[in-house]
Amino acid sequence: MNIAYTPTLEEYLLDRSLVTRPLLDKVERLKKETGCSTCSALRRLSALPPEALLKALSDFHGIPVLQEADWQQQSPLSGSIAPAFLRECQVFPVSETAEGVVLAMQDPEDAYAIQAIALALGRTVIPRLASAEDIQSAIERSLRDRDVPSVWSDASAPEASSDDIDDLRDMALGAPVVRFVNQLIQDAVHSRATDIHIEPFEGRIAVRLRVDGMLRDVPPPPASNGKAIASRIKILSGLNIAERRVPQDGRARVRINQTKLDLRVATMPTVHGEAIAIRLLDNVRRSLDLEKLGFNARDKAIIGNHLAAPYGLILVTGPTGSGKTTTLATALALLNGGQRKIVTVEDPIEYEIDGVNQSQVKPAVGLTFASALRSFLRHDPDVMMVGEMRDGETASIAIHAALTGHLVLSTLHTNTAAGAVPRLLDMGIDAFLLASSLRCVIGQRLVRVLCNHCKRQVEGEPDLALVRRMGLDPASREARLQWQRTGCDRCFGTGYTDRIVISEVLDIDDTIRSLIRPDANPAEIEAAACRKGMTPMIVDGYDKCLKGLTTPEEVRRVALDA
Repeated sequence: MNIAYTPTLEEYLLDRSLVTRPLLDKVERLKKETGCSTCSALRRLSALPPEALLKALSDFHGIPVLQEADWQQQSPLSGSIAPAFLRECQVFPVSETAEGVVLAMQDPEDAYAIQAIALALGRTVIPRLASAEDIQSAIERSLRDRDVPSVWSDASAPEASSDDIDDLRDMALGAPVVRFVNQLIQDAVHSRATDIHIEPFEGRIAVRLRVDGMLRDVPPPPASNGKAIASRIKILSGLNIAERRVPQDGRARVRINQTKLDLRVATMPTVHGEAIAIRLLDNVRRSLDLEKLGFNARDKAIIGNHLAAPYGLILVTGPTGSGKTTTLATALALLNGGQRKIVTVEDPIEYEIDGVNQSQVKPAVGLTFASALRSFLRHDPDVMMVGEMRDGETASIAIHAALTGHLVLSTLHTNTAAGAVPRLLDMGIDAFLLASSLRCVIGQRLVRVLCNHCKRQVEGEPDLALVRRMGLDPASREARLQWQRTGCDRCFGTGYTDRIVISEVLDIDDTIRSLIRPDANPAEIEAAACRKGMTPMIVDGYDKCLKGLTTPEEVRRVALDA
């Protein structure tokens, strides 16, 4: 008897050249580490564009994808199911029909979720595919449309006095405070926030999330619970709750749904109490790729060529919050093939990369960037990454390492790629040493990406700055067509989702090397680089505007137009 063979999802994707074998190996490793499904692993690794993955899943399972009109028929069924369950399983009951409940799912293989929803609603479940963004937006809309009891409704404990540590500890461990902190972290994750700010003022507490680089207010707790909330966060991160006079730094690890999350916590005394900043560091292994970060084809090729070199210095420049650490982590991921020994010293470690020896700066015990670099040289490394060149000593050691057979990667705070040269010379580096060691400088900023769901293209008066820099005819249709943000539930009304890099990559060839001298002029270096084909950062940004990825206002917000 012949039995028809049914391929697995992995085999299906591989047969249709939608994924590669090395990528499937990463999927298998992630599944073993986290216990997640193939579908979840593919999403976490960004193995396919969301639309392509949805179509592939639909074709493989024979399950239709929910269309926009289907979401308009939402029923109140979700009110009988805990929002935490909907978020954890990434499902949402969209509507009720005679045949059963239409259930939006991002993973159609999640039999547990289907059975649980069927049991909770007492109806047959009809699975339909939907993106995680659409499901999350539906969950948030349903929460806004119903009355959710406050986590503080049963907070009967009195406010602790400013000196009563035992009362503060008891309140910090109480159900209302624990629920509020847990919910705040969970909401921050689902909002794609990178930071949580809790700030005390007279008679109130402000809570804000940083999403796509911009702060957003969220409903605050009662002011009387401010000290208890601060104590709860300090307990989670191993800080001293009795010490409120000096800043403290700590770390915590939590699990949100199936995601491990590292929290970096910093406290600071203010006039009205302790202000707390929490950085959310996603510890899940992800696909780090220069193209997905936003680098154009030319810049990606130049960076790739220099990363393949056996020695030299590669710098990433830009202000705080411009994505330098992510670019370095991506470079390390590309280098991390098992044939090279890679060591890093960082402050803090934001991306944990398997196979890379990563060290955290600890000035209190004498472990600085400079001392770590000296130690690294005794460990026979091939690649060294220094989180930041903060002083001449660190820069000098890094450059000497680059001259003696090591590939060194680091960051520097300058406004342009060409500005890295005079900055290093000002730090005391000899021009001939810098010219011999420097391979390339990556200057970058982060701009917000237009929401694909609500952005629209309109014809109007051309943006003169864009037209000038791109060499367009102001009367042409290309110059008059502009992409505009609108705002919808999926982007929380901002018109933007996620961020990408706008960049300029200074390739240090013989022409540029001859300009690295004690009186080096960054404008002269930049002009020479542009003549050799370098795309200035502002031009790269405007090119992304023409492609509908962002807006001229967003580019000008982060990069000055010369």
